[in-house]
Amino acid sequence: MKALVFEPFSGASGDMIIGSLLDLGAKESKIADALSVFHLDLEVKEVEKRGIVAKKVEFISEGKKYAESARKVQSYRDIVRRIENSGLSKEIIQNSLSVFEKIANAEAKVHGEHKERLTFHEIGALDTIGDLVGSVIAFSDIHPDIIISTPISVGSGFVEAEHGILPVPAPATVEILKDASLLYQGGPFVSASELLTPTGAAILAHFVHRSEPFLPQMRIEKTGYGAGSKDLPLPNLLRVSLGEIGDLFRDDIEVLETNVDNVTGEVLGNLIEVLMADGAKDVTIVPALMKKGRMGSIIKVITASHDASRIAYRIMEETGSLGVRVMHVKHRFVADREEKKVKVRIKGIEKEIGVKIGRDARGNVLTVAAEFEDVKRVANELKMPLKEVTKIVEGSFFSK
Repeated sequence: MKALVFEPFSGASGDMIIGSLLDLGAKESKIADALSVFHLDLEVKEVEKRGIVAKKVEFISEGKKYAESARKVQSYRDIVRRIENSGLSKEIIQNSLSVFEKIANAEAKVHGEHKERLTFHEIGALDTIGDLVGSVIAFSDIHPDIIISTPISVGSGFVEAEHGILPVPAPATVEILKDASLLYQGGPFVSASELLTPTGAAILAHFVHRSEPFLPQMRIEKTGYGAGSKDLPLPNLLRVSLGEIGDLFRDDIEVLETNVDNVTGEVLGNLIEVLMADGAKDVTIVPALMKKGRMGSIIKVITASHDASRIAYRIMEETGSLGVRVMHVKHRFVADREEKKVKVRIKGIEKEIGVKIGRDARGNVLTVAAEFEDVKRVANELKMPLKEVTKIVEGSFFSK
C-alpha cells in the first residue's frame, strides 16, 4: 500500500506542505495552472536550511503588491464564492472548501462570532486560497492510499498577532487540533516561535488518516522537504516520505501478566468484566500448575500503553496480586473495527442485529461477526438454531 508520511518536527504551514509535496514529485504546472484562476502566480525556489536543500513556495499577486496600503478585506463568503466559482474540478473545490471550513469554524469559535461575519485581509485571503487549492492539488497528484503523520511540533512561547500577544499554539490552531486525530507536542524549545499555523493544522487535519508517535515500518521510495520562512537553530523544514507499508493498522500496546493461585473462579470471571469495562483491549485467563502442586491461573491483559499503569493497579486491587509483569511487545497489527446495526429479514420478519466489521487500511472488509447476544435473542424469538441465524446475518452483509 502506498503511504505518504509527514514528519512535522519543525511544525507545518500551508506553503511548507505544498513545498514538501512538490519536492516529492507533485507537478508544479498543475498547481500553477489552477492558481492562475485566482490571479495568483506560484513561485518555487530551492533554498537551504541547515545544509538541507528544500522547496520554498510563495504566491505572487497584484493583491499582494497593493493590499498593505489599500487594506482590502475579504469576507468568509467572498472566499467561499471565489473557490466555488473557480471552474476547478468538483473534487478540488470540495476539498478546498472543507479545509477552509475548519479554519473559519476555529476563528469564529475563538472570536465568539458567526463565521459569516469573519473578514480576512486581502494578503491573508489570497495566501490562504493558494495554500488550500495548492495543497489539495498536490495531494491529488500524488494520490497515496493512506496519509500518516508523526507528532507535530507546535513551537513555544508567544506570538504577536492582530489581536495582541497570543500563546503558542495560537487559539485557532488549538481549536482545529481539538477536533482532529493529530498528535502534537510543544517545542522544540530552541526559541519562542509559532511553528504550526492554523492553515497547516487544517490541511493536515483534513488529509491525514492517522497519527502515530513514531515512523511506521515502511520501504521509502522518495523523500521531499518543504521550507518554512523562519531561520531556527534546527532546520525549519517539513519532511514527507512516500513508500510501501502493509495493509493493516498498527496499535501500540502493552501486555500485562501475573500469576495467582488463591483466587476463585467467580473473582476471575468478574475480573474479565471489570477490566474490559475499564478499557482493556483483551483479557485471557489460563489455568496453570503452580509451585507446590497448587492449581492457579495466569492472567494476561492487552491494553493501550497509556492505560497500562491504571489497568495493572486494577488487577492488583481485584485479585490481591503483589506484582504485574509488563511483557516486551512493540505493537500489534490490527484491522480497523466498526460496530453497526443491520436489518435482516429472517423467516419474513425484519430483525435488527449488531455486527462487528473488520477492515484493512484500504477499507476492504476482512471479517464480519454477528453480535452474540442479538443472535441469541433472535434465535429464541424465532425458534431457530443459533448458528443458522448467525449464518444468515453475516451472509446478508457480504451479499450487499
